[in-house]
Amino acid sequence: MSKQFRRSAASAASPPTLADAAAPAAAAAVSVVSVRRALQLLDAFALGESQLSLAVLSQRCALHKTTVLRLARTLAQAGYLVQREDGPWRLGPATGWLGARYQAGFDVQNVLEPALRALTQSSGESAAFYVREGPLRTCLVRVEGPQALRHHARMGEGLPLDKGSPGRVILAFSGEPGADYEAIRQRGYHWSIGEREQGVATVSAPVFGPHWRLLGSVCISGPASRLPVKKLQALAPSLIGAANRLSHALAGAALTSSPASSSARPGQWHP
Repeated sequence: MSKQFRRSAASAASPPTLADAAAPAAAAAVSVVSVRRALQLLDAFALGESQLSLAVLSQRCALHKTTVLRLARTLAQAGYLVQREDGPWRLGPATGWLGARYQAGFDVQNVLEPALRALTQSSGESAAFYVREGPLRTCLVRVEGPQALRHHARMGEGLPLDKGSPGRVILAFSGEPGADYEAIRQRGYHWSIGEREQGVATVSAPVFGPHWRLLGSVCISGPASRLPVKKLQALAPSLIGAANRLSHALAGAALTSSPASSSARPGQWHP
């Protein structure tokens, strides 16, 4: 037997090393990092920004230009980014379709928008529906009020849960401990003035799905000059009525018992 054959046989028979075992895990880690970096590129676009140069994308994502270019071209193949003829990049049609499918999961057209529009007409102020996304709340649907000096909330923007009545209502009916949140649960709504944004007043109530699974909160908002405490409290009954109608529309016959006799819990934000 030649020396070369003996070496090959010995190599084939040797057990795998730690480096061999770690190779698949290392490859998987690289793939995860690539996905995260690609998502960074999409997140780099702020509301109202129609295009970004390669240099700006590189700066905002803290990535080398060659890495950004490689990721951008990959995203462009799937329609999530488009490169303009003059060089900058913009979001592609696939991102719009993704957002449309996200909103469609909440039955926006048939249930939420008509309910918010009716609430806006009765209150004279803007109305919105918020959902929880991890540690944040997001404005899913908004209908602007007819009056001047309207309060503008950016749809899709992540906002803190612990500032402003929409988030505090979500926390309260998710079981957040504390006297303040217990008071919100007992009252069934919550109002705030200037808590998250100076000069803005809001009043919010919870919306439930089947078996009292919390879906989100419905909110009336406007300038604090038009919505003092007494006005917010006066709007609370109609707001709670709208929240109850939304709950029954989204939950159907599955909303049977009262929240006091059923342990309300956060859900997947879909009825």
